[in-house]
Amino acid sequence: MTRKNFHRPSSAHADRSGLFRRTMQNRTGSGLKGWLYLLPAMLFLSIFMVYPLMDVFIYSFEEGYNSASQTYFGVGLYNYSYVLHDPYFLQAVRNTFLLVIVTVPLSTVLALLLSTGLNAIRPLRELLQTIYFLPYVTNTLAVGLVFMILFKKTPYSDGLVNLFITCFGGQGVDFIDGPYWAKMFVLCLYTIWVVMPFKILILTSALASVNQKYYQAAKVDGASRLRIFLRITLPMISPMLFYLVITGFIGAFKAYSDVVALFGTNLNAAGMNTMVGYVYDMLYGDSGGYPSYASAAAILLFAIVLTITCINLMASRKNIPS
Repeated sequence: MTRKNFHRPSSAHADRSGLFRRTMQNRTGSGLKGWLYLLPAMLFLSIFMVYPLMDVFIYSFEEGYNSASQTYFGVGLYNYSYVLHDPYFLQAVRNTFLLVIVTVPLSTVLALLLSTGLNAIRPLRELLQTIYFLPYVTNTLAVGLVFMILFKKTPYSDGLVNLFITCFGGQGVDFIDGPYWAKMFVLCLYTIWVVMPFKILILTSALASVNQKYYQAAKVDGASRLRIFLRITLPMISPMLFYLVITGFIGAFKAYSDVVALFGTNLNAAGMNTMVGYVYDMLYGDSGGYPSYASAAAILLFAIVLTITCINLMASRKNIPS
């Protein structure tokens, strides 16, 4: 008979197998711990964001929904058709898009210029940053009342801004109850004033984090300040710029309290309603009690914001250096 040789696994092979098992066990345990840490946030988002969004999406197709009796008489696209043909909604869309197009680029550019200036100033930098940040922590309605005092015409006063206009030979304008262009000018100026402090804070931090060796090397090569800003500063802070642009678009599309602070609650009569204001009016305003129309308008707003956000994200991936 031939004897078969059975080879025992070497100790090195056994050590590698034990190490592999321990590594997999550690990874599995870490993965479970990670999911446990995320569980409260996932539950919170599911209950207060995912479920309401799905509920609104369903409501938007239920025609003639009655919130008291929880009944409706049909399912279809009538709610969307009604909203898209409602002149108040079209007016709100125009106001919202105009507000977004004007305020987001202007506030970002102004914040970038002010942040660059603050970053170049050594003495009192922290004090100036605090002063610029104060409007952001001030109540929105309080700032709106200040703007009303500055721009609104009353039986007793034409407003501080009109006082300056008349001093230089111009004619006073009622910026609150006057022509559309005047009201939109005040709204855009107010929005820029409110959002710019946050952008200044973010961009100032981004500028301070840029490695100074890049600037020193550029100065050695004899690069001008403009070239340094365009070739070094902008590419290095581009992630923060795109972040501010994306969040600026989202915030401008959700504008409502700013408009109420300036023009009151009857925004349809003032011709200054926004898309969020239209949704609120359909639910609780003078024309309220129509949750199906409000849901359709909310879904349209969600689709617009999601589309613009995706476009901005794709553009940021192409332009942000890796």
